[in-house]
Amino acid sequence: MSDTKDPVEFWFDFSSPYSYIASERIDELVAKHGRKVKWRPIMLGAAFKASGLPFLVNVPLKGEYSKRDFDRSARYLGVPYTFPPRFPVTTLAAARGYYWLHGQDCNKAREFAHAVFRAYWVNGRDIGELPVVLEIAGTLGIDGDAYIAAIATPEIKERLKRETDAAIAKGMFGAPYFMVDGEPFWGADRLPQIEKWLATGGF
Repeated sequence: MSDTKDPVEFWFDFSSPYSYIASERIDELVAKHGRKVKWRPIMLGAAFKASGLPFLVNVPLKGEYSKRDFDRSARYLGVPYTFPPRFPVTTLAAARGYYWLHGQDCNKAREFAHAVFRAYWVNGRDIGELPVVLEIAGTLGIDGDAYIAAIATPEIKERLKRETDAAIAKGMFGAPYFMVDGEPFWGADRLPQIEKWLATGGF
């Protein structure tokens, strides 16, 4: 059990319902214990491929249960939620854009991440489409042309790949995936355990 005050690492994919649910609560939960959260979008498909796990909603029986659980979990935590018309979607444009923004303004990147999550999981907008992501960015005062240019650069493309590989190297097989003082936690339903870990220094 470490006394380190390193940030809690939060790996997520914008198209993951449990990631969205966790995103609405993790900052406040961690801040109560004097800690910060490092948000790290990744491409969940790569983790599924590395782990050999199937896509959850496509699993017989479990898939139908999971859809019910998405909704119930959101209600439990008091998070607005509507299952989107198109699911899943590819979130490359949003994830790359996050890292570009983060390199300039951490707060703006966090604001953007929340806006993307809510556009998809509350309003049902297709965040897999670049024009939708650009419109979301525009509402936050982010220049669309600069956004398009940035996410096409080798540096930003490599950054997303590197973050995804780093998450898999730390054992991530699904999202959200948290690392707290070297201890991994998977899923939005682990938020109470994360809170106890932070409060007690580990258990």
